Amino acid sequence: MSAAAVVGFAQSPCRVREDATTSGVEMLVPIFAEVFRACGLTKSDIGFWCSGSSDYLAGRAFSFVSAVDAIGAVPPAMESHVEMDAAWALYEAWAKVLTGEAEIALAYGFGKSSGAELRRVLALQLDPYLVAPLWPDSVSVAALQARLGLEAGRWTEKDMAEVAARSRAAALGNPHAQVSGSVTAGDLLARPYVAEPLRAHDCAPVGDGAAVVIIASAARARELCERPAWISGFAHQVDSGSLGARDLLAVPSAAGAASAAGAGSVELAELHAPFSHQELLLRSALGLGEGVAVNPSGGALCGNPMFAAGLARIGLAARAVMSGRASRALGHATSGPALQQNLVCVLSGEAS
Repeated sequence: MSAAAVVGFAQSPCRVREDATTSGVEMLVPIFAEVFRACGLTKSDIGFWCSGSSDYLAGRAFSFVSAVDAIGAVPPAMESHVEMDAAWALYEAWAKVLTGEAEIALAYGFGKSSGAELRRVLALQLDPYLVAPLWPDSVSVAALQARLGLEAGRWTEKDMAEVAARSRAAALGNPHAQVSGSVTAGDLLARPYVAEPLRAHDCAPVGDGAAVVIIASAARARELCERPAWISGFAHQVDSGSLGARDLLAVPSAAGAASAAGAGSVELAELHAPFSHQELLLRSALGLGEGVAVNPSGGALCGNPMFAAGLARIGLAARAVMSGRASRALGHATSGPALQQNLVCVLSGEAS
């Protein structure tokens, strides 16, 4: 197997969009054009396409087929899809490049979260026999996890508010962020709960968006990008889908994926933590020390387009490497309730 590297990344601004349909075409076409322009590519150069989205979010079967309009019918394309965040689509694309089935591959994800009751839709991820029929929404499930951490002494509400305040300050430099601003933890703690102990700032906002990442083989990467972000490790693992069958304060799938991907000694990490306390959990599970810059983009707390936010974390980590701001970075994505599934991608300025 040969090496592969990220050579291009683009994302749409995350916001509630009245001009976009659940097919995502309106969000995808501009960012496809942006990333092709940056890499000097056309759609005919892409050997494999893979998307991440959800029929449940769009409200119709095979919803991803409509998004293929953004690719176009000509030339014929080798295309696949995952019913997951598009970070998992990138994993499939990476496998295609490593096995030599494609020299250049593109992964994209999109989600119009504002077109549905997101908290309720995500309840469909739960155990269909014992838990889903109770319709505990995603914020309430996360609140249970946060409460466990508070009672175990793992963090305080002030710790959670400090994560949110730092994220919003960091997002001031991110034009694609949905939420940003300069605010203190004390100001945030004075606000009301939405699902105790979570306040609005502890939860990722609901917004629409898309992201795209292009990867290339070792033979093509350097001609497409001055400083490719080489994928030195890529892994994902999953924990039990039953909330009662696992310790919600342990994230073994994140720790296992980080170990398998060789995630030690990174300088920067983009974590897909849709709730403030989950960043604290992930920092510990991934072994990130105080010297690691975490979520310099503001993270998912400042923009969490479903099925694109995890891919964007990898793209942003890759951009830090490609720009020379970091020599080694980590991109993380999660899916499922209470950090059930976790994916880790390690990127380096040097080919291994």
